Formats: sequence, structure tokens, C-alpha cells
Amino acid sequence: MRLGVLDVGSNTVHLLVVDARRGGHPTPMSSTKASLRLAEAIDGSGRLNGRCADRLVATIDEFARIAKSSGCAELMAFATSAVRDAKNSEEVLARVRAETGVALRVLSGVDESRLTFLAVRRWYGWSAGRILNIDIGGGSLEISSGVDEEPDVALSLPLGAGRLTREWLPDDPPGRRRVQMLRDWLATELAEPGKQVREAGRPDLAVATSKTFRSLARLTGAAPSAAGPYVKRTLTATGLRQLIAFISRMTAADRAELEGVSADRAPQIVAGALVAEASMKALEVECVDICPWALREGLILRRLDSEADPTTWVETSVQGVDAKSR
Repeated sequence: MRLGVLDVGSNTVHLLVVDARRGGHPTPMSSTKASLRLAEAIDGSGRLNGRCADRLVATIDEFARIAKSSGCAELMAFATSAVRDAKNSEEVLARVRAETGVALRVLSGVDESRLTFLAVRRWYGWSAGRILNIDIGGGSLEISSGVDEEPDVALSLPLGAGRLTREWLPDDPPGRRRVQMLRDWLATELAEPGKQVREAGRPDLAVATSKTFRSLARLTGAAPSAAGPYVKRTLTATGLRQLIAFISRMTAADRAELEGVSADRAPQIVAGALVAEASMKALEVECVDICPWALREGLILRRLDSEADPTTWVETSVQGVDAKSR
């Protein structure tokens, strides 16, 4: 089965086309991205502004056409933090469906955490024992821990790299005082969630997912993406502390010149690194393995596990417009 996964995130809209079958390894066939920065387009009243909504509708329509021309039997379209947080999300969802035919579903933060954990569990297998996973998005931070495919604990916190950059680090470069203020605040915010996750059990394997963690690992010496997904990549707390001291003194333009950091991610990589540092400290983790699978793969795996009804590919806690064929 050829599937299209349309991911509307806080920074980018990403279409992934895969060939997948139940019990098999999903094979990526193509990847198409557009940088919309939806989170930055939410105005003072908490609404996604009209111009950005126009761009979102046009992008979804274009990507749906790409999925169709690529031979996708189904397009799974979902949105995360930015659309979830917008006060006019239902209006935007209705407009997307009316103008493109795409039923864009909004994932809850907890479902993001659960589905990402599923992907990580399938990647590492049962022999990994208890897995702890950390995922940093543009708008939220997800943490999960468990011994099965369904985590014992699945948390979602409003501590995304883009959100914290806008709220805490407006200057470029951010300045030592602001970095320390954010560091101290994150320690306080993560104290209770960290305790909750630790009480679930000590992990046999600590894992991190997301573009933020991949970039941080690359900046501390991990293999480039060109080396392929099966190369072991890790990020250590010591390497992360040294990296923060280095990149927090640089401008976003200078950070964009570093290998592994895109121009889109450069402005928020410092906040992302601080969230990673605080999360690892709160969870008492000194090193994490970088997993190449994350939320999109979790959605694909859940869809393949579902029964004949394709609308059951995610649980009923998902909010949004019901599925409708084009």
C-alpha cells in the first residue's frame, strides 16, 4: 500500500510518501516540505491570521495533488501544536476541507507522545526493555516511557523550541543572562514531570527523536544523515552543555552555517538545546540514542495495525473534521 502522510507542524508542512504493508518496514519514496511557520502567525488574540491560513490551504491542496499523482491510496493528514493552539482551529479545519477535500485531523499532545513512542518501540524492538523517549517540536515537548508499545507515561508540555525562542530569547544572539533565565525556568517546569516519568521505572534505553535532537547530535559529532538511518547516533549531556556555550554566543545567521542546522531551524536551536539539556537533567539521563523514526512513522504503523476502517488509524482523542474522500 502506498500512503501519504501530511504533517502540519509549527514550522513546516511535510508530505512523506511511503510504501508500507503490515508487518513490513515502511519504505520512504519521496519527501516534500514547505516552511510556513504557523506558530509565528498566531496573532495577539490567539488566532491563526488570514494570510497564513491562505498559504496553509494552498500548500495542503498542492501536497494533496502530489500525493494523488504519486499513487497514494490514502492520505493521512494531521496537525500538531500550532493548529491545536489556535483559537480559530475549527474554522481553519473547515476551510481546509471545503477548499481542498482534505480532512485535517488535530492530534492531542498526548497522542503525539504515544504515537512517537510506538515508532521508537518498533525501531528498537522488545529487547530494548523499558524505553524512555524525548521529542522536541516547535510548540511542545513530548516525553514517554514504557515497556510495551503503549507507554506507561505519555506527557506533552508547552516547551517547544520555537515557542520558547519567541517567549524567552528575542535577541540575536540571545545573551548570557536570558539563556540562564530560561535554563532556570525550565528546571522548575520539568521538575514534577521528570519525577512522574522517573517513578514509572528506570529506563533500559534512553532515546530522543525529532529534527532538533538530530541537529544537536550532528553538532556534537554524530554521523551526517547521508550515512543512513542505521548508523548509531548519540547525544551526551556533556557534549550538549559544551555545545550550548558555543552556539548561544552566535547569531542565527552564523548558526545556519553549521553543518546539520538549516536556516529555518537556526533561530530556535539554542532554545531547543536548552530544552534537551533540561529534559535530560530532569530525567537523570546522561546519554540518548537518536532514533530515525518518530511521529509520522508512528501514524503509519498505527494505520497498518488498524482494521479495515481507515478512519481508525488514530484513537478517538484526536480532534478535528471526520475523514472524507476527495
